[in-house]
Amino acid sequence: MKKIILAGGTGFIGTYFEQRFRELGYQVLIISRQENHISWDDKEGIINALEGADLIVNLAGKSINCRYNDKNKQEIIHSRIATTKKLRECMLACNHPPNVWMNSSTVTIYRDAEDRPMTEADGEIGTGFSVDVASKWEEEFLKFDLPNTRQIALRIAIVLGKDGGAFTPYRNLVKFGLGGKQGNGKQKISWIHIEDLFRIVLFLLDRKDLKGVFICSSPNPVSNEEFMMSLRKSMGKRLGLPATKWMLELGAFLIRTESELVLKSRWVLPGKLNQAGFEFSYSELESTFQDII
Repeated sequence: MKKIILAGGTGFIGTYFEQRFRELGYQVLIISRQENHISWDDKEGIINALEGADLIVNLAGKSINCRYNDKNKQEIIHSRIATTKKLRECMLACNHPPNVWMNSSTVTIYRDAEDRPMTEADGEIGTGFSVDVASKWEEEFLKFDLPNTRQIALRIAIVLGKDGGAFTPYRNLVKFGLGGKQGNGKQKISWIHIEDLFRIVLFLLDRKDLKGVFICSSPNPVSNEEFMMSLRKSMGKRLGLPATKWMLELGAFLIRTESELVLKSRWVLPGKLNQAGFEFSYSELESTFQDII
């Protein structure tokens, strides 16, 4: 039986991955600060879990859905750097380390772009706190070569699925009549169905010739206005009130988050996955919403 390790595997993505891996007959072990899992403080337990594993997927890190004050900024970065560093130390202590290590990252590493899409080959790294988080996280992950472990950084777009994640707040906006465009509506939304994200992990696990950075995003990003229009249509809502920039900034302050999570243009294309021949099951937004809803 193949053994899979999910670090930080109790969130939206990790819970889905655990279920799907178990359905396929994998043994799944989870490293988490929650009870009934391997603790981040149990170094020996982590080493034993990693020993002989086929794959580890690291999803650990404090949510960025919060206000970017000094305390939260420090926790967001530390939670990613510290866990990545600990996993590497434990792998070096293994006699038979995992064959593949996939570390989560984000497409927000690229600049706010409305002029052209970004790919792994020609994407321009942006500026600002969210970019710093992604850059430092990837730097920590990739700065040491592990001779017996293939390393892959997953630059993940907005993940859409039934039971949480980014879809929930968008659905609630439409549900309560606020499903119009946000800001000017021109900012791009790069997205991916959670099942396709899982299939990408399986694809990269099998392809022993592939390593490095991979953008995990549908090949068909849309504008914010198109995204909300498609969601309204899927939910049977004809109209939705728009939200201006100042409304979003006020609302973000009141619910203790940041407006850039909605206003930043995330425009990326999965160049390396396309070249490698990966085929998306949910390449269009309409079929994705139909499946989720």
